[in-house]
Amino acid sequence: MIELVLCFATAFSLTYFAIPPIISIALAKNLCDEPDERRTHQVPTPSLGGIAIFGGIIFSMVLWTPPSFFINLQYVLCSFILIFLIGAKDDLAPVAANKKMIAQILAASILVMKSDVQLHSLYGLAGFYGSLPNWLGIALSIFTILVIMNAINLIDGIDGLAGSLSAVIFSVFGVWFYLAGHYEFSILALASLGAVLAFLKYNFSPSKIFMGDTGSLILGITVAILALKFIDYNYLLAKDSIYRFQAGPAIAIGILVVPLFDTLRVFTTRILRGGSPFKPDRRHIHHLLIDAGCTHLQATGVLVMTNLLLISLVFLLDSFLNASYIVLILLAVVLGLTYFLHRSVYHRHKEQAKLAIK
Repeated sequence: MIELVLCFATAFSLTYFAIPPIISIALAKNLCDEPDERRTHQVPTPSLGGIAIFGGIIFSMVLWTPPSFFINLQYVLCSFILIFLIGAKDDLAPVAANKKMIAQILAASILVMKSDVQLHSLYGLAGFYGSLPNWLGIALSIFTILVIMNAINLIDGIDGLAGSLSAVIFSVFGVWFYLAGHYEFSILALASLGAVLAFLKYNFSPSKIFMGDTGSLILGITVAILALKFIDYNYLLAKDSIYRFQAGPAIAIGILVVPLFDTLRVFTTRILRGGSPFKPDRRHIHHLLIDAGCTHLQATGVLVMTNLLLISLVFLLDSFLNASYIVLILLAVVLGLTYFLHRSVYHRHKEQAKLAIK
């Protein structure tokens, strides 16, 4: 237990004290994110906060993780370094999407094939309970890591949002891994939680610094590791364990529901409109909330509370329904909420147009 507390405190402290010098250097060297028509900030803002997040997580884990706890730690660190390098390069000078994807695939492959961060079954999702063929498990695991990593990256569009959602996810997984006796992943979750909470001190509106791709991709790959290991380890628990969920994959999806649904929705709408799913736009759920009249803080609060309520919902449904039904209910709820949000934005724009005519 003491290692967990020290791990959290170390990551928090290092990140907290590292960010002010990074802000000063970024402003002096003009390493800032410039405002444009797609972005919601109004002044040039440093975008290198991910450097402090990465440093806080890595230093804390290396310092406080007993070697016997985490025998595959070296491979996790290697994947983190790959993601850090491509993210930092992109924050300093934009990197082509295909090059970023190659780096992400390499990092995900290291995790899957060297550190056993892998789905070995669908555990009841879509009615499939058997073991996956090794090649399919590897391919599906790499794809899942890429989806989760980029979901966290794409939700990073307004002040405090990606960090706050990540903090919720790390808290839930950190507690579960601790209670289930998998302390190595509890340490990873708490180190990440400490780093992201320290970062949020400087990222709530008006933001002094952004996490950039460096931070969002590091948080994304960490979330992916925790999600896949949760699904896998959940079914290693005894069937009568109070910490075992019957619908593990649905629980994982529920914990990540806001970033996952936003990514699915945005990619689908871009494709239906005949565009590239990777071309940036203002169709994210947080942009809709801003267009509906919310401030950055209000939009972040709405989405965090929504995620917490949906986590509570899947926990409640776990005792009554299988994974497939829970996922369908989740999808129906978020589609309904999004529909009403679209209607709210539509009516607001309509009223604004009437006032402009007058």
